[in-house]
Amino acid sequence: MSQTSDGNHSNRANEVKVRESSIETTVLKVAMSCQGCVGAVKRVLGKLEGVDTFDIDIDAQKVTVKGNVERDVVFQTVSKTGKKTAYWEDDASAAPAATPAPAEAEAKPAEPLAAA
Repeated sequence: MSQTSDGNHSNRANEVKVRESSIETTVLKVAMSCQGCVGAVKRVLGKLEGVDTFDIDIDAQKVTVKGNVERDVVFQTVSKTGKKTAYWEDDASAAPAATPAPAEAEAKPAEPLAAA
């Protein structure tokens, strides 16, 4: 996904050069159920200025975007596809909190089985 500049966006090109040292990686969880969903996400990311690379993993429902673009802009752009979108970190931080609860739940049924 290479971008070309013909001088029409000279101010934007200068801004991008200044921000080159701050290449950001944005990871999103995007509800995708088919290749049509993947195609919609590809189309919007391919048009988004500042995106260097992106990877879409339909099985993991994960979209990774690298480039000179703010994460909120990436989030809003992908959300416009109509797909449910969340920051991947939000889900990752919620997952460890949910992990101990099922472990405790598994221990509780074991007690009645041992008593029975």
